[in-house]
Formats: sequence, C-alpha cells, structure tokens
Amino acid sequence: MTAPGASDGRLPEVLQAACWRVKDDPDGGLRVDASGNEIDVHAATMEEAVLAALRGDPLPELPKTHLARRVLQRIRAALLEGLAGLTPPPDGASVLRFMSAVEAVALAIETDWQQRFSDRLSGPDGPELVVEVAHDLRSPLTSILFLAETLRRGRSGPLTALQDRQLGLIYAAAFGLTSVASDVIELARGGDRQLELDPMPFSVADILESVRDIVQPIAEEKGLAVRLVVPQEQRLRVGYPVALSRVLLNLTTNALKFTDEGHVEVTADALGPSEMEFAVRDTGRGIPASSMSMLFEPFRRRQRDREYAFSGSGLGLSICRKLVEAMRSELKVDTGVGAGTRFSFVLNLPTVESENQARS
Repeated sequence: MTAPGASDGRLPEVLQAACWRVKDDPDGGLRVDASGNEIDVHAATMEEAVLAALRGDPLPELPKTHLARRVLQRIRAALLEGLAGLTPPPDGASVLRFMSAVEAVALAIETDWQQRFSDRLSGPDGPELVVEVAHDLRSPLTSILFLAETLRRGRSGPLTALQDRQLGLIYAAAFGLTSVASDVIELARGGDRQLELDPMPFSVADILESVRDIVQPIAEEKGLAVRLVVPQEQRLRVGYPVALSRVLLNLTTNALKFTDEGHVEVTADALGPSEMEFAVRDTGRGIPASSMSMLFEPFRRRQRDREYAFSGSGLGLSICRKLVEAMRSELKVDTGVGAGTRFSFVLNLPTVESENQARS
C-alpha cells in the first residue's frame, strides 16, 4: 500500500526493511552504547517519525540523544542502499520526498544547542564563557601572525613580490581577527584593560608608521593610499602607546573598509606644548544620520545590508571610545553622506623633558 506523500508504494517497505536491518545491528557498532531493546525502540520511533513527516503529520515525541542520532544515521544509510537496489528504480521525485522526511526527523532530534548556549550566556558565568571562546580564537591567530611575519622577513627563504603581498594580506586579516577577539575580551572585562598601568615614553611617528605598515596590504588590495601627517617636532611623548596604537589601528582599518576610492589619512597635530590631536579621515561614503545614534553601541543589529558599522558586532568603535575615555579624552566624529568621515580625539601628552622637569 502506498503511504500518503509517497507515489511509489515500495518506499515505505524499503524504510521498514532498513529499520529491521538497523535493529539487527550486524556489525555490533550500536550495541557498544546501548542494549538491543533500546536500539529496537529507537528504530521503531524513527520509522514512525519518518512516515509521519511524509504524511505531513506532527512528529511524535522524539529522543534528542546521541543514540537516536546514530540510529537514524544507520537507517538513512540502509535506506539509500535499499533504494539503490530497487528494480525498476523509483522516480526521483518520490525519493526526494522520502529523503526530505528523513532529514526533517534528523533536524527534530538535534539537541537545542542554541537554547543551551543562550542559557549559559545569560547565567552568572556568561562573560567568562565569552572570554574563554575569544582566548581560544586568539591563540591560534597569534601563531598565524608570528609565522606570517617570519616568512615576510625572509627567514624561510626569499619571497616573490606576489608572495610578499599575499603574506601581507594574511597578516592583516589575522591581525584583524585577533583584534576582534581582543575586543570581545575587553568588553567582557570592562573595556579599558589595554590601558597601561603607568604612562611611558613613546614616539608618535613610530606609532603612526606601525599602523600604516599593518594596514598597507589592505589598502593596496583596494587601490587606496594611506597618508600620514606627523608633527615636525619628533620629541618623545609620555602617555599610553599600546592603547593609542589600538585605537588608531581600529579606526584606520574601519576607514579602509568603508572607502572605495581615494585615501585614508592618519594625522597627529600638536595643539600646544602637551596637547595633541589625533585623527583618522577617509574619503568614503560617510555615515548616514540614521546610524549615528547607535554608532558606538556594541552588539547592535544592523537593519540593512552594508549599513555602517565597524564590524558585524559593532565592537570596534565601542572599544575605541572606551579606550579614548580611559585616556581622559572624547572620541568625536565628523561625517556626512558622500563627504567621508573623520574620527578625532585630543590627548594630553607631555614631552619627556617637561615630564622630568615637573618631577624634579
């Protein structure tokens, strides 16, 4: 008799034979984890569920266990083998409907990992779970960065120009992913942990040049120029170089992402004896007014494809703002649709000489 939804009446019989074959467990693989009675019950339940899915009826209550998934996997394999042995072969439409019913059951018995993950995240140890995942991502990415840099320095032999360019892209991509992992860790732990405990001397020009070196492969790939404007006076300043570098790198990468033609300019302009303004300006499409209110919100949901955001999660700008605030400043944005975007902030960075004089 033909089962509803199956135009070939032989198919339910093939399913039944497949289930009986699984119950016999000829290779003994299932009996390692279960008794014969458990296998019988699971196989019968899977057969009932597949026929229900084929008819379009609600599925019976199904066990979401490892054994249930293994049993259904065995049934699927036996079913395909049985279908292949039919003469004449069944029509394709009938086979498709039947296998779709099997897949519907497979989907139904999958563990609801999404709910379990959501429950874990909302629990008291949720932030630490996020940090653990981010750390697991950052460790192998750091290895990629090290290996790419080793190859680029020629320690494993000379490179062609194309290989050097490709390694530059690999390094930039791995660095970007590492930054995202670091953003997650920073946000989970307050957002300003990358601020050094004590201010230290550093070269502003060195920081800007380092940022340009990292993003240069991305800029070249897009045909964009990265311009640096550094102060003529090259005296060492006292401040937080790691945090400053992180902010400028994030902003520059973001600018390149949303610029298709023209250039990105990174500037450091001395406003007085100790104050210095840093800015990243691009010739991109600008930020629409509708995005401004949520620009610095982490984990925001974008409403439209390609809507302005530092990343899909929106973490980058949020972390930039937190680090700038930790350095006792404010991250400002000046933008307009079609007019590009300029992010800027002013820091108090006394020279080493003036700092030493103040202490004496």
